[in-house]
Formats: sequence, structure tokens, C-alpha cells
Amino acid sequence: MKAVWYERTGAAPDVLTYGDMPTPVAAPGEVRVKLEASGVNPADVGRRAGSYRAMEFSRVIPNSDGAGIIDQIGDGVTRPGVGQRVWLYNGQRNGRAFGTAAEYITLAEHLVTPLPADVSFAAGATLGIPCMTAWCCLFGDGPIAGQTVLVTGGAGAVGHYAVQLAKWGGARVIATVSSALKAEQARLDGADFTINYKTEDVVAKAMAFTDQRGVDRMVDVDFGGNIATTLKVMAMNSTIAVYATNGNRTPIVPMRDLMERCIGLRSLVLFALPPVLLAAAQADISKWLAAGPRLHNIAAQFALSETAQAHLAVEKGDKLGTVIVDCAR
Repeated sequence: MKAVWYERTGAAPDVLTYGDMPTPVAAPGEVRVKLEASGVNPADVGRRAGSYRAMEFSRVIPNSDGAGIIDQIGDGVTRPGVGQRVWLYNGQRNGRAFGTAAEYITLAEHLVTPLPADVSFAAGATLGIPCMTAWCCLFGDGPIAGQTVLVTGGAGAVGHYAVQLAKWGGARVIATVSSALKAEQARLDGADFTINYKTEDVVAKAMAFTDQRGVDRMVDVDFGGNIATTLKVMAMNSTIAVYATNGNRTPIVPMRDLMERCIGLRSLVLFALPPVLLAAAQADISKWLAAGPRLHNIAAQFALSETAQAHLAVEKGDKLGTVIVDCAR
């Protein structure tokens, strides 16, 4: 099969190789997916660059998310069948060297989920880690119907799914954004109220929207960078769900403030969450997809041989949506 890999970390054009590798065979409990599309996440780029963590394997096929068609099943597989369209997540993560920047991938059956016929493979490859993370942040502590949810970075890969899922879950949604274009995207996703954190007073706007009560749930893209603002907008008995903290990786957390207002802090990284929660996320996302047309943001698409350029597009930092690699070309 054709694939892209790296054997050392560094700049994408320097370390990513495009060539031939043996086509994998599904082991017991695994399915093989003929990949049509691969989604590039910031963590995939960070792993390849060496800024995320040290390499765990001598050769890595990057990218964790993807979509395609199951073409082989291993012994003991009971749920998906050959010919099933699927989306997948955690293709390349802790314990797995080979991700989705390839024509084929084998992985455990619980990591794949049926992809509806009306969702393209490129759109399916935007689900994976962003949509799963959004769901776990929103629903990991129970239903959100009737609550007010604040999504920071509401037009980002995780944020735009969090806005859509929160509305589907019956919440009122505030989204913080950094531009008029992103505000429009958040509104298209269903946000009830948007705040430009670069030009507007987030605390004053959020508190006014909630009649000074504060928000019940926050989905936070930068806990360390946002913490000074965050604690001023949280309601009593609220929850902050944190999935990134790049603005300040070692923030000082004023625990007394959290305790006196009974603010829960849920920090998460997807691959480490309990299997039962991840299974619930997959099942609910399937219901959400089936309930109506959804927005899937594709920032750019590249051929498999252009995976280095796809990584550079993510590193540039100005994308709106997920960068996709077309594995079939």
C-alpha cells in the first residue's frame, strides 16, 4: 500500500516519507479499513514535530482520524461487516504506531463507527477526535438540557462540534471567537450568542446573557490561558471541561475559589477516557448524525503524497475547520 511515515521527529518536509509499505492484515478483534480520507489534528502535527512527546515507535504513520470502507475483518469481530462505511478515531495514538495517512489501516473494532451514506468520507474524517472530544466535554457529567454552555474557541475543530452537540442536547450556547468570520461560523452551528474575545469583554457579555447567574458548563480549549476569565463567568455548581491548555501549560489553579462555588474541573484526553464513556459518545454521535444534516468544516484537502503540506497547513494556525488528506489519490 501507499503510505506516509516518519522515523524521526522534525519539520514535515524533512521527516515525512511517501512510499510503499506492506498492506496490513486484520488480526483477531480488528477490522481493516480501506481509507478514503484522513483528518489532521494539531496533536498529530505536534507528535510528528516532536513537541508533543517523544517517539514511541521506530516508524510512525501519522494522523489519528479517518473514514473509509471496511474490507476485511479479523476473527471474533461481530459488529461491523465488510462493505460498511465507517469513521474512526485514535488510529495513531499511545500504543498504536500506524495511523491514517495510508491507503489501509487495521485497528480494534470498537474504534470504528458506521458513517451515514449522506456524509462524505472527507466529512467523516473531521469527526473522530474533535467530535468525540466535544461530546465527552459536554455530556461526561450528565445531561445539559436547560443549561447554559460556554464553548471557548467556538469555531474550532472541537468547538464547532461542541456548539452543534450542545444545541442538540437542549442547551443555550455562548461561543467565544476571534473574528467576525468565526462568529458567523459559530452562529451557523447554532450558537445563541457569540463574543469576540479580542475586542469584547467576555465576562461582562457572558454574565449579561445569563442574567448575572453565570454558565453551567464550559468546554475549554485553553484552560491556562483563559483561567482568569473562566472563574468569573462560572455559576455555582458548574463544570469546566478542559481538553487543551496551550496558552499556559502550568497554570496556578485557585482551588479555594473552585471549592467555595462547587465548580467541578474535568480534564480529559480522549484515548485515556473509560471505554464505556467512549462507547456512549459513539452511540450518541450516531443518533445526532441521523437526526438531521450537520455542518462539517473542511479547511483544505491534499493528496496522500502531499501529507507534508497538510501538516504545514495545520501548523500555520489560520485554518477554519479540519485539514483532510485524500488517501485514495
